[in-house]
Amino acid sequence: MMLGLMCFVTLISLNDRSGSASASKTTVMIAEWERAKAYTLEYLSAADEEVIVFKPTPEMRTFGQQMLHLAEANYGFASAASGKTSPIKFGQLEKAADDYRSKDALTKALMESYDFVIAALKETEESQMDDSVKIFDRFEMSRETGFHKAFEHQTHHRGQTTVYLRLKGIKPPNERLL
Repeated sequence: MMLGLMCFVTLISLNDRSGSASASKTTVMIAEWERAKAYTLEYLSAADEEVIVFKPTPEMRTFGQQMLHLAEANYGFASAASGKTSPIKFGQLEKAADDYRSKDALTKALMESYDFVIAALKETEESQMDDSVKIFDRFEMSRETGFHKAFEHQTHHRGQTTVYLRLKGIKPPNERLL
């Protein structure tokens, strides 16, 4: 019962976001990615230079590395799902994390990754969304599912950075559902 109610609320929310119940899946995904981009920008805005290089434990990534990993995955997933060539190689950003210690450089790298995903979605025809693709040369799925997996991944890593902010005494941005 609860799961059904959650699905119903999600469908209403998606229809409200797109402006009509007849909006295409791609249009809805673009709106959701634009929301995610704005939400991630709020996280970056809340961080300071100290948070960017902060590593809660030796085994963990820094805040900046988490965000760079998120950006690399945005490129990787969107490239695989759309067929559009990524401007970066996977691992390139995170390996160069020292180049992204400033808030401006980190923000630029991350926002460009969201722009790449949004552009890839805009260039993918609705009729292509059911086409089969291989993500990371391992996982076969539809283009649509590939974009959904990308969204899930960026949400996961952005969510992890909540702890980094809290450990530094910074209140993270409020949930952004719309």
